[in-house]
Amino acid sequence: MNTKNYLTPTKRYKNLISTIHSIYRLVNSTYELMDLIPRLARLISQILNADYCQITMLDATKRYSILRCIIDGKSKFCTEEKIRIVNREEKRIIRTSSVIIRGNFIGAPFISDDLIGVILLKRKKNTYAFESTDQEALMTLIEQAIMGIRNLQLYEDQQKIVLGSIKSLVTLLDMRVPQEYTHSPYFSRLVAAIGHQMHLDDKQIQSLKYASLLHDTGKVDIPPEILTKTTKLTAKEFNIIKRHPLKGAQILRPLQVLKPVIPIIMHHHEKYNGTGYPSHLKKGQIPEGARIMAVADAFEAMVYGRPYRERKDINSAIKEIKKKSGTQFDPRVVDAFLKIIKKINTKVYLKNS
Repeated sequence: MNTKNYLTPTKRYKNLISTIHSIYRLVNSTYELMDLIPRLARLISQILNADYCQITMLDATKRYSILRCIIDGKSKFCTEEKIRIVNREEKRIIRTSSVIIRGNFIGAPFISDDLIGVILLKRKKNTYAFESTDQEALMTLIEQAIMGIRNLQLYEDQQKIVLGSIKSLVTLLDMRVPQEYTHSPYFSRLVAAIGHQMHLDDKQIQSLKYASLLHDTGKVDIPPEILTKTTKLTAKEFNIIKRHPLKGAQILRPLQVLKPVIPIIMHHHEKYNGTGYPSHLKKGQIPEGARIMAVADAFEAMVYGRPYRERKDINSAIKEIKKKSGTQFDPRVVDAFLKIIKKINTKVYLKNS
């Protein structure tokens, strides 16, 4: 028996417009496919009053899933494991690229330039069946979802290229810069953790991670005899060292995708009171990412030491960070750092001391 309340065409149209806006907001506020797909599955389930929703993203052969998410009531299961497609309905939709609608079941393909995925929806038995209006609504939602999925896939492909370029640059830097000047494997994690503590969004965190890998790129232009010097630097040598943020920005600027990273790299040696370099910025003039980087960079430099400076123990380094809050460092960043340093495993630093 059909228990669904009858909706007039006008109400259906209004509901559809509302759901399109919901999908649009979702796809434009999500930056990872593994985050988007489960949220998309839950939203479509709610819109179409389904009790079960499965979205499967396919590899190029269409024989394997590269991401599968199942929403079954309140439970959720998602995996990026490569799994062979064995479900009969999925295989039929993949083979025919067409919609299946049968009683309390509906399945449909995600088609962009090619078939990229499949969605399956079910309602409980003894409830109302899916109708042509449900199919129309589903296809409209899929059309909106595909745009978001394709944009994310293109974005993820772009990020892989960027990450490959970054790794190449870091390898080059590691070959050129003495080990005593490089950071620990935990540096990026520390920087990102401070960013999370300060409630930065996903894109800002990503920029911080990239900057944490590349902020010393400009040191490739510094003569090795200066980088390896164990005695106090002369004023002339220190002026050469001070050029590395600008040089790093100059090297990386041609990579357009790293545009948000450049200000962090250029200003991570500024001081909160305006006495830093290269631009003598102070307080809020300094990009937030650079203020975060300054604290993490100083902490690691103290804990790991430099050729011209002895290492400090962790407690002494933390004490020094506290002491310079409000002068060298942004107090908000220091507060976030102090909360983070209590949570992380500082033994990793002790092992390398």
